[in-house]
Amino acid sequence: MNVYLFTMIAAAALVTVMLRFLPFWILKGRKTPDFIVYLGSVLPYAIMGMLVVYCLKEVSLVRAPYGIPEMISVIVTVLIHRFRRSTLLSILCGTLCYMFLIQAIFR
Repeated sequence: MNVYLFTMIAAAALVTVMLRFLPFWILKGRKTPDFIVYLGSVLPYAIMGMLVVYCLKEVSLVRAPYGIPEMISVIVTVLIHRFRRSTLLSILCGTLCYMFLIQAIFR
């Protein structure tokens, strides 16, 4: 059983490493295509937008607590990101705020 688990973990790790390094090996010594540069500048914003939609898609505005904890957490996240310019800090604080609100205030 341990050999099987080790083999599966090693295979997953090998595939992950290969997928991470493959683009660098293929494009070694060449100029990065303009389309890839464009995607690198646009995709982070698109992914963040998609995550916001995903997180808020099942919020009910007609049932208690009427989306109040989610909206407070979004506002905290935006304010911290606006003033500190730290994505990690703003996401961490927004998540902690949401967890506190749903665990302690809006039970």
